[in-house]
Amino acid sequence: MLQDVARSAAPPAEYTSSSPGRTVIQAWLASRGMIAAVALVLAVVQHRSLTHMVTNWDVQLLAKLAADGYFGDPAGTLMAFFPGLPVIFWLFTQLGVPVAITGVVLSLVCSAIAAAALYRLGGTWAAVAWLFAPTAVFTVVPYTESLFCAAAFWAWERARSDRWLAATVLTAIACTLRVSGLFLICALLVMIITDRKPTAAKLRRGALMLIPASVIVAYATYLYALTESWAAWYHAQTRGWVRELTWPWESFLNTIPAVIPGAYPNHPWWAAVFRGEMISMAVGIAVTIWCIVVSLRARRSPNGSDRTMWGEATWVGMQVLAFSMSYWFFSVNRATLLWFPLWIMLGRWVAGPSRISPPVHRLLVAAAFTVEIVLMLWWSWLFFTGHWAS
Repeated sequence: MLQDVARSAAPPAEYTSSSPGRTVIQAWLASRGMIAAVALVLAVVQHRSLTHMVTNWDVQLLAKLAADGYFGDPAGTLMAFFPGLPVIFWLFTQLGVPVAITGVVLSLVCSAIAAAALYRLGGTWAAVAWLFAPTAVFTVVPYTESLFCAAAFWAWERARSDRWLAATVLTAIACTLRVSGLFLICALLVMIITDRKPTAAKLRRGALMLIPASVIVAYATYLYALTESWAAWYHAQTRGWVRELTWPWESFLNTIPAVIPGAYPNHPWWAAVFRGEMISMAVGIAVTIWCIVVSLRARRSPNGSDRTMWGEATWVGMQVLAFSMSYWFFSVNRATLLWFPLWIMLGRWVAGPSRISPPVHRLLVAAAFTVEIVLMLWWSWLFFTGHWAS
């Protein structure tokens, strides 16, 4: 039995390189090094403080939340942030460690942990693609992306390996960090329902999901105690980030003016980032469809041994739906870091057999990898220079 579990947890042989562990480690070092190089060049050329460069945008809000708590937020916008990361910041500030140092170290460590989980889920090239993601800068600075991905990716890996207690604990941790934990719970429930297990086993695993769900409920109850509103988190999103329930087609139409060149004369890069939001939404839809197609093919397999990806389709599809029901497409670029099926899909494309000739396939892979690196460096420059970077 242990051998079967280990075999199911390990990445397929055709997705690995001759020394997969070394390749992933080298990719982690290279990607983190490139992002650090952008910061160092800016520090030398523009005399920017490294501390200030890594604490732009939401980092300042998270630091304020760590210092003053939700009571110190008369506008109520900080309630949009879940308490997990601010609590960690607060603990380390009590020891005299600044938020910038705590956040960067945590993000670096957790990005390695997340890459290890992604390697087990999808192989070497899935992890490498994620490490060089266009928005990988958010896995280096004091944001929640690295921490959440580390918990969520390993939760999924443990669930796939039939280690549901560990998956439950990791999901609960993820739920302290982002509202995306709610989507993770739903996706794991779909995995449970669609699995070929006896009903009793499904009920036991489903009951375990009450543990991470209680984290979401506890936070909502806490906000209700502060505001006497069960919709406090939603109102915070609306006040701070113009997120309000909108029909998907209206959200799409509201985004179109933002992608037009010159739409924001005082902020020349905003339109480019909004174009990225549109592309990321299209990518999310494509990944969801891919997961559904893989699942349908698995159901028709002769021996029924192929794995379905209904849970993965739910994980990405629910997020795409949520983003499409905001006022406009917003922060989708960052959310692609959470979509581990996307990186698994790319990993399979890189390592799997191709219908085109090997030289052409290698050329396309090299071109895609080059574009990914260029975008990663550009996005790092955006964030470090204080431009809006999604």
